[in-house]
Amino acid sequence: MKYVYPAIITYDGEAYLVDFPDLPDCFTDGQTPEEALENAADALNLFLWHYEKNKRSIPAATSIASLKAPERGFISMIKADTLAYARQNDKRAVRKNLSIPQWLNTLAVENNINFSNVLQKALMQELNVTAQ
Repeated sequence: MKYVYPAIITYDGEAYLVDFPDLPDCFTDGQTPEEALENAADALNLFLWHYEKNKRSIPAATSIASLKAPERGFISMIKADTLAYARQNDKRAVRKNLSIPQWLNTLAVENNINFSNVLQKALMQELNVTAQ
C-alpha cells in the first residue's frame, strides 16, 4: 500500500526531531534535515508495515493545511510504500505445502527443477510484481 503523511520536523539545537501527528509512537530524528527526512520515510514505512501485518486500523492522514510549523522547524509530507518496503526488508522464507499430480512431480524431479524457485517466479508473474 502507498501512503502519504505529514511530519513535523523540529530543530532542538542538536538534531532534527520528526513526529507524525496522526501516528502514535512513530517518530525519529536526524543530524541534518536530509537525514531526518530519510529516517522519517524509514520510520513511517516500518510503522505502517507493522500495522498492516497486525491488521490494525491505519489512521487517516491530517491535511497539511491544518498543521502549523514549529518556530524552529517545518512540516513535510512523507511517502511510504509498504509493499516495496516489505520486498526490501522481509526476506524470510516461509514453508508452504502444495499438491501437484504425481506424474508432474516425477518429471520435475527427473529434470532437477527447484520447486521453490519455480513457485516464486510463477507467483511474481501472477501478481505482476518483481523482486528487488
